[in-house]
Amino acid sequence: MKTRITELFGIEHPIIQGGMHYVGFAELASAVSNAGGLGLITGLTQRTPENLGKEIARCREMTDKPFGVNLTFLPAVTPPDYPGFIRAIIEGGVKIVETAGNNPQKYMPALKEAGIKVIHKCTAVRHALKAEAVGCDAVSVDGFECGGHPGEDDVPNMILLPRAAEALKIPFVASGGMADARSLVAALAMGADGMNMGTRFIATQEAPVHVHVKEAIVAASELDTRLIMRPLRNTERVLNNASVQRLLEKERELGPQLKFADIAEEIAGVYPAIMQRGDMDAGGWSCGMVAGLIHDIPTVKELIDRIMGESETLIRGRLEGMLATAA
Repeated sequence: MKTRITELFGIEHPIIQGGMHYVGFAELASAVSNAGGLGLITGLTQRTPENLGKEIARCREMTDKPFGVNLTFLPAVTPPDYPGFIRAIIEGGVKIVETAGNNPQKYMPALKEAGIKVIHKCTAVRHALKAEAVGCDAVSVDGFECGGHPGEDDVPNMILLPRAAEALKIPFVASGGMADARSLVAALAMGADGMNMGTRFIATQEAPVHVHVKEAIVAASELDTRLIMRPLRNTERVLNNASVQRLLEKERELGPQLKFADIAEEIAGVYPAIMQRGDMDAGGWSCGMVAGLIHDIPTVKELIDRIMGESETLIRGRLEGMLATAA
């Protein structure tokens, strides 16, 4: 399948693996790239530029296909060494970066000078237009269904994707609620050039997370996520568990007086316990409503091959078959 995204990134299939904390290691990124998609290493999981450089080198040993690095720009009292991370990306020869969080404008000159293509994750059309204006090559449009941070506008992809198609000139992929061939074909129909999958890729054989995490996703329905940190305007969609219920109770009790410190126990630094040790009640962890569409734990290649094969069947069979033939 050829789209503006496959041509931009030099990949076979218009499927991108999103950046995910303590999930986007070389094992998963290389598996996605080897299967014809675009795999991404999650930069901040590596904690230091030196570690990121080593992870890039490790990924390069596992694939000769294009792969990228996700770099999320977060507000912080002591921010990560972003110039150092960008230096590690450039020195590692990576040519694709997915940015997220704050506007990447400050770092665009260094990235573009190195010949790096930038795709920025956005939760609103106005943010996507800003990304286009500052020189991003593509955007990932993230609907309200997504795991992680859906923004504060609560616009689902059935509205957000066609709006993005109306407004943008650069290519974009659909993110949030993406799991299978139906997702891809629907995204293409609404004007996207591909799709970005996060939660779906966690439930694969190569995802380097504890089996309890994968089993929890398969067991979950579309009703099993919750929105946390809404009072702080830092909304995150997570899988429901005992820790999340405690957090939500604190939000109800404290109301407008809620501060991050009040819920830090349930969210700060919990990812190693969940993703690596399988402690499913250690805290809130990002998971999309799309869990309701995930019923197995295939290899990455099996998943991507299935999506592409079923997409062709949907387009050539079901959809084309619905068109009335001329008399």
